[in-house]
Amino acid sequence: MRLLTFILIAMLAACSPNEENNAVENEAADSFYEPVPAMHYPVDNPWSKEKEELGKMLYFDPRLSGDNSVSCATCHHPDKGWSDGLPRAIGFGGQELGRHSPTIINTGYFEVQMWDGRAPSLDKQALGPIQAAVEMNQNLDELVKELGAVPEYVKRFQKVFGGMTPENIGKAIATFERSVVSNNAPYDKYMTGDKSALSASAVNGMSLFFGKAKCVICHNGPVFTDSGFHNIGVQQHGPLQEDLGRFNISKEDFDKGGFKTPGLRSVSASAPYMHDGSAASLTEVVRFYNRGGDVKENLSPFITPLELTDFEVQDVVEFLKALDGAPIVISSPQLP
Repeated sequence: MRLLTFILIAMLAACSPNEENNAVENEAADSFYEPVPAMHYPVDNPWSKEKEELGKMLYFDPRLSGDNSVSCATCHHPDKGWSDGLPRAIGFGGQELGRHSPTIINTGYFEVQMWDGRAPSLDKQALGPIQAAVEMNQNLDELVKELGAVPEYVKRFQKVFGGMTPENIGKAIATFERSVVSNNAPYDKYMTGDKSALSASAVNGMSLFFGKAKCVICHNGPVFTDSGFHNIGVQQHGPLQEDLGRFNISKEDFDKGGFKTPGLRSVSASAPYMHDGSAASLTEVVRFYNRGGDVKENLSPFITPLELTDFEVQDVVEFLKALDGAPIVISSPQLP
C-alpha cells in the first residue's frame, strides 16, 4: 500500500501543472518524513559497550585476513565514506572484484545485506567477506586460533560472550557496525522546523525527489531505501562481463540484473556509485536516471526518462547532499 502511494504521488506530480506540482510534492515530503529511529539490536545479540569496543578492534584488525594484510576497514574506511573510494573493490592478492564496496553507514537498519541480499543479517554478513577466497581469504577456525593467541582478545571475548567462536566474532563486528549511523542532516532540521537549513535549490530538489523525479518510489523510509531489488539499467563495467545480481540468489527471472536499493543518508561521502562503481558523481547518477537507464533488458518499470532540466538535475543533487548527517567521528583503535 505504501509503495502504491509513492507511485501515485509521482504520477500526480508528473501530470499536474507546475504550480500544482510543488504543493503535491511538498505534501509528499511532509507526509512521508521519518527521522532515523534508535537502532534495533537482535534478541540474540544485544548491545553492550564492551561488545561494541571489541567489534571495533576486530573491524580494524588485518589479522582477520588470510595473510594479515586486509581488514574490514580496508574496503569500508571511515575516511572514505565507509567505502573505499574505488569503482570496484580490490580483493585478496590485489585482484579487482566485480562490485563496488557498499558503505557501512546505516547498514544496521537494512533488512538484508550485500548488493544481492545474500546475507540475511548484519551478523552473518560480517563473516562473509572474511571467508571469501577472493576477499579476505581467511579460514574461520584458523582465525579463532590466531586471535586466541592474543591475551587481550581472549580476555575481552570471555567477558562479552563467555568465549571466542566464529559466530561471536561476527556478532561483535556487527555490533560495532550498527554504531555507524548517519542522522541529524540539514534535511531533518528543515523537516522539523528550521526552514533555513536547506537552500532554495535543495528545497526544489526535495520537491523533485518526491515528485517528478520519482526517487521516492525506491528511496523511502528513514534511511531512504525500500530494501528491495531493482534492475535500473546499468551497463556493466569492470572485470565481469555480466552480473545477474539478485537472480543468483532467488533464481527468479524478474530478478535478473536486480541489485539492492542503497540508502541515501550521507551519500555524498561514498562515491563512486552503482553496484559496479560506474557513476563517478551524484550528478552522473541523476543524469543516468534522467535518461531512463542505459540497458533496457529486464528493466524495472519504475525506470523511465524523467525529462529533468539541467537545473533540476543539480537541484536533486543539492537535496541529496542535504541528506549528509552530522559527522561520524570514529578513530582507529589501538590493536592488541
